Amino acid sequence: MTLPASLTDNPRLDRWIAFLPDRTARVASGKVEIGQGVVTALRQIAAEELNLPLGRVAVASGDTDIGPDEQYTTSSLSIMVSGGSIRLAAAEARALLTEQAALRLNCAPSDLAVLDGAFHRAGEASGIDYWDVAGEIDWSRAPTGAVPTKPISSYDIVGQDTPRDDLPAKVFGGGFLHDMAPEGVVHARILRQPLPGAELIQLDERAVRRAAKGEVEIVRRANFVAFLATDEWSVEQAAATAPAYAQWEGGVAHPANADPRALPGQPAVELSYGDAAQGQQPAGDTVEVSITRPYVAHASLGPSVALARFEDGKLEIRSHGQGMHPLRRNIAAALDLPEASIHAVHVDGPGCYGHNGADDAALDAAVIALERPGRWIRVQWRREEEFAYEPVGPAMLVKIAAVVDDVGLPVDWTTDVWSPVHVQRPGAPGVVMLGAQALRPMPPWGPPSDPPEARGFGGPRNAFPLYNVGQRRIRHHLTERAPIRTSALRGLGALPNVYAIESLMDVLAGKAGQDAVAYRLALLEDSRARAVLERAAALADWPSKGAGGDGKGLGIAFARYKNIAAYAAVAVAVTVDEEVRLDQIWTVADAGLAINPNGIRNQLEGGCVQGASWALKEAVQVEGNVITSLDWDTYPILRFSDVPDIHAELIENRDDPALGVGECTVGPTAAAIGNAVAYALGRRIDDMPLTRDRVMATLLAE
Repeated sequence: MTLPASLTDNPRLDRWIAFLPDRTARVASGKVEIGQGVVTALRQIAAEELNLPLGRVAVASGDTDIGPDEQYTTSSLSIMVSGGSIRLAAAEARALLTEQAALRLNCAPSDLAVLDGAFHRAGEASGIDYWDVAGEIDWSRAPTGAVPTKPISSYDIVGQDTPRDDLPAKVFGGGFLHDMAPEGVVHARILRQPLPGAELIQLDERAVRRAAKGEVEIVRRANFVAFLATDEWSVEQAAATAPAYAQWEGGVAHPANADPRALPGQPAVELSYGDAAQGQQPAGDTVEVSITRPYVAHASLGPSVALARFEDGKLEIRSHGQGMHPLRRNIAAALDLPEASIHAVHVDGPGCYGHNGADDAALDAAVIALERPGRWIRVQWRREEEFAYEPVGPAMLVKIAAVVDDVGLPVDWTTDVWSPVHVQRPGAPGVVMLGAQALRPMPPWGPPSDPPEARGFGGPRNAFPLYNVGQRRIRHHLTERAPIRTSALRGLGALPNVYAIESLMDVLAGKAGQDAVAYRLALLEDSRARAVLERAAALADWPSKGAGGDGKGLGIAFARYKNIAAYAAVAVAVTVDEEVRLDQIWTVADAGLAINPNGIRNQLEGGCVQGASWALKEAVQVEGNVITSLDWDTYPILRFSDVPDIHAELIENRDDPALGVGECTVGPTAAAIGNAVAYALGRRIDDMPLTRDRVMATLLAE
């Protein structure tokens, strides 16, 4: 049996499961909670496989001293990989415990049943439970994956709507790392280098202290500067005013044109995927679309924060980053510390769905903790700092050219994707955290590298259509440098690619004189893909959509995330006057076995909201190498008042493996909005976001 990658990489059962003295079970995962409800779902999986009630199972998530190293929580893989690993580990633990109990009772393991962790024989309680025999088992052994898991027909925990464990505290004013303030905590803020490699020539510390109006200590190490105080407002004032009293010199600037339409003119690494060119192109008309997405921010409502304490040679870190084991490695490398001396624990923070400033804030806190041992240091980024310095999602230009036959069906398909690097997490060649840039000279910049095909691509993610379109090829123009720091953001390149594919589907259907849904169905063989598309169209009452061009629009779009995760179709109704107003969203998904259906529906709805916000509102403003959109006025996002009623529905396929859903609706939502707006106006807008200015320009062009 092929084990999930996480079990192969962490081949000890005691890294996955433990039976505690209070007669509860603890399962561990390297995946963490960033708003997707994964901890609750993993708990359901473990409880189901162990035959324990939910109340007797806890999850240790993102703790480097306890759990497995599962890298980062990314790519909608938590349930597919970590959940699959926990299911197998729990099944093996149940079998080992049952075998040990059978030895005690002098019977065959098959004679025993487990109810709430207690062993029963011939319907009678044996007086022995998991905890009586757990200490007799060597849990350091490697899992084999050979123990059969429970049949799905016997599930009574998995598949049930289950309230998320983390929500009550968050709803009532706690539960986030931002709410933690250990006794005697020291608050800190950071003075940032304006450009990577810039050197601090002068800082008027007296002026900064006067502006802070409180007792502020200044810690400086090379070009790293921090302001410390027990009063948080004082350090906030110090950090806000310090740039005016700091003089910097030098720094590394990169190509400065942030317009996505300018990407083809920038140096790039050329990569190709799919079918090789086979002589002469098929005969037929060529139909093209070309769409862009700007640089986009994570725009988490809460800025990045971290806690750190250095005492007795041990560095404790509390972070809301996406991977505690990688964070430990990267901080150890940055500070020349033994990795074993660092204990990193994840604490929930604002959902980011990507590589935001959390890791950088953790290093900030760690640097200060080493300088001021024995006390908890709390670093919180300022809002302006979050917008200016977090990694952002790359701008993209996607161009698709399809050759169609004499009945309007595609027979050849070529996609060109221009994009900077999508994943620049610390540890990649030349990639270090902001604090490390300030502590030592910048390392050489490595060649640009994006996730490979085996990991679902970066820029070309979802660029291969699931439709039958004949020969398919992708040319990926991986831009060597961007003017600002880019890294992972929800879906990587999936949204622009899905937007382009689904825009072209509508254009091709129109040129062929066919209904847009019927046209798609004619090109889809996958029955699960057809089912979500047909259901979304039915929910939206697709046949009654009207003639179009009158300011009312109904659009539809489909994708299977990475072509391996959940299927999703989204229909959106809009009204377009001077601006785009969302009237209704319908989304239908097939995620295979649904662990927590309520949690999945929440994820589908959340993906719709974020996809809509990117399609309609969001764009990082850049001047040269500096981000200038530093607040909610210059970087608007979708507001509660902009969110329409969202109908989210699941097509249950319990006998199929559980599929990742965290990113499946984001791209189809944006694409459906683009198609709905085009239907409402009678012409397409190919550059996101679909702002008032772009709508007005389209209307005035008539």
